[in-house]
Amino acid sequence: MTPVYIPATEAEQWKQFLADPEKQWRTGYSARTIAYSWQEADGFPKEIRTVLQKCTVFTDINPLIVLPEHKVSLPGGSRPSQNDVWILARTKEDLVSITVEGKVRETFGPTLSDWLTEGSKGKATRLAFLRGELNLNEAIAGHIRYQLIHGVLSPNPRNFGNISNTAT
Repeated sequence: MTPVYIPATEAEQWKQFLADPEKQWRTGYSARTIAYSWQEADGFPKEIRTVLQKCTVFTDINPLIVLPEHKVSLPGGSRPSQNDVWILARTKEDLVSITVEGKVRETFGPTLSDWLTEGSKGKATRLAFLRGELNLNEAIAGHIRYQLIHGVLSPNPRNFGNISNTAT
């Protein structure tokens, strides 16, 4: 995949980046809701800005780049993982990498224990990587939802594949 990203001028353009557009692009579903929320916002959508402003270091934060359905290669998968939105933002002092997983009516996926019940060697490899990177013991890791753990590691620049390779 090329590291070239084309700016979207309307929310409907986000549909092309979905893994399964026919299933995921519907009114009331998170992918479409997120696209409209970000596309209509002046900077961060209200809900995201409200959360960020609760932390004093993020009271003056502005998005520089917003990538819909950002793909991230993580160990143990046959295809890259996708994040709903990845943002490179700037505060007064730093650049900040943010991953957003949005939900309308759905959960953040199965718990890691449930996720592993449909186990494969790839899932075991991925879970070992996630636990190691986040220093999670097995008991704690089993009760956390997969998408939350995945989202914590995704904005790490060393997981960016083509983006980090072209920036060096």
